[in-house]
Amino acid sequence: MKKILGFAVLLLLAGGVGADEYYRSIDATGKVHYGDTPLPDAADIARLNSLSVPVPDESLPFATLRAREKFPVTLYGAESCGNVCKLARDYLNKRGIPYTEKNLVTVEEINAFKKASGGDQIPAITIGKSWLVRFSESLWSNALDTAGYPRTAPYGFRPAVKPATPVTESPNRE
Repeated sequence: MKKILGFAVLLLLAGGVGADEYYRSIDATGKVHYGDTPLPDAADIARLNSLSVPVPDESLPFATLRAREKFPVTLYGAESCGNVCKLARDYLNKRGIPYTEKNLVTVEEINAFKKASGGDQIPAITIGKSWLVRFSESLWSNALDTAGYPRTAPYGFRPAVKPATPVTESPNRE
């Protein structure tokens, strides 16, 4: 009797093992699907941990969310930056890039920026740990493409309007 009961428990446990597999698949049109089996003709498949079932973020495409996770973008500027910083901000918004903006205000912030970036030219951005100083659409475009960001904003994308925050910590240059 104990053997039969033990065997039944093992069968129940073995049946639950398959349920631990959870997949995120992206079809040819870019639509994200979640399920216990990947789509057979998926353009991209990722196996996920079932204990942390993802909640899809409908505001941004999966590729953008993945790029943001691996290579976050921070725009550095100052009040004196003027039109060039506006061009840089508009470019990031046109591409639908989620970014953090930091205004350099105090002498300490400016000195930390100079040390981390290797110069004093603004606007500058970090893409992950890489620094790009001065706005150049072609250079920024190549770096954002390499990081996996989309070339155009998704339909209906509205950039979050946040006031630029002062730098509170010194970014590391690597």
